[in-house]
Amino acid sequence: MVRASLADLLAQRPWLLADGATGTNYFAAGLMSGDAPELWNFEHPDRVRTNHRGFIEAGADIILTNSFGGSAYRLKLHKAEDRVREINREAARLARLEADAADHPVIVAGSIGPTGEILEPVGTLSQEDAVKAFAEQAAALAEGGADIIWIETMSSEEELRAAVEGASSAGLPIVSTMSFDTNGCTMMGITPGYFGLLSQSLPGPVAAIGANCGTGAAELVATVLGIAGARPDAVVVAKGNCGIPEFRDGHIHYSGTPELMADYARLALDAGARIIGGCCGTTPAHLRAMREALAAHEKGHRPAIADIETRLGKVSELAHGHDKAAEGRTRREGRERRRARG
Repeated sequence: MVRASLADLLAQRPWLLADGATGTNYFAAGLMSGDAPELWNFEHPDRVRTNHRGFIEAGADIILTNSFGGSAYRLKLHKAEDRVREINREAARLARLEADAADHPVIVAGSIGPTGEILEPVGTLSQEDAVKAFAEQAAALAEGGADIIWIETMSSEEELRAAVEGASSAGLPIVSTMSFDTNGCTMMGITPGYFGLLSQSLPGPVAAIGANCGTGAAELVATVLGIAGARPDAVVVAKGNCGIPEFRDGHIHYSGTPELMADYARLALDAGARIIGGCCGTTPAHLRAMREALAAHEKGHRPAIADIETRLGKVSELAHGHDKAAEGRTRREGRERRRARG
């Protein structure tokens, strides 16, 4: 089968289906808390391939490699920082084997997550060193057979810029998503609308932008509204968690049912997403329901926040248009002006 091109598939189709969870599905398959999923590329390649295959059989058009924590900074926690090339190359190779055996075109997306470090000027990691780390990872993913580089779960503008700059050196199309998990913003305070705007000035071409992970399907759809509103010209990604995490019997479980994720997929399409998938907690069964829902759905009007809450659950105040941080700044500035006037 001829390898698929992301641009060609987007030109042919109104939506593409990305895969679901890696980490939470590995935990169900025996991964122990604290262990590096990336080392499973060598220790349990059969389980890695089984996860990819399950999502492809459920209808995924895009699968993400088992390399989210594959930078030298993350691998250092497992004394494997000198194995960046082999770990990422093998992650892409395993995904490539399953994609090439599929009965439909499947894009292999080389997953790159945050370094786990905080960049200057707030932290100690320099922009130059971050760019080098991301470039090293992206080059290995390309060598292993990735079709695109998929930068995900970013929270700061500085690290996002470093990741895009570093990944650009691999010469592959780039997709970039951030995680909006703190009152509708990223952990470092970026709003969906601001992300949409800053994506126009990233140091490299980006084929798609969007959101992943976060606090649940409802907030993810609301986030898509914000990104698509700021960048109506962009290809937008929605890759939300499977409902809300719940701690039961010593393990994290996600509350989302296949029915809820099917509704999330329909709403995400209506909100402006063209690449739709799942994140934590999303299994092949959930993804199959999403595929069937999208295939039977004709894109409708942008959903109102009230509709999202009715169908999927509560969203943040920011999604309702109430930016408490900005309101707080306005009140503080008002008090300071009054004090200055005496």
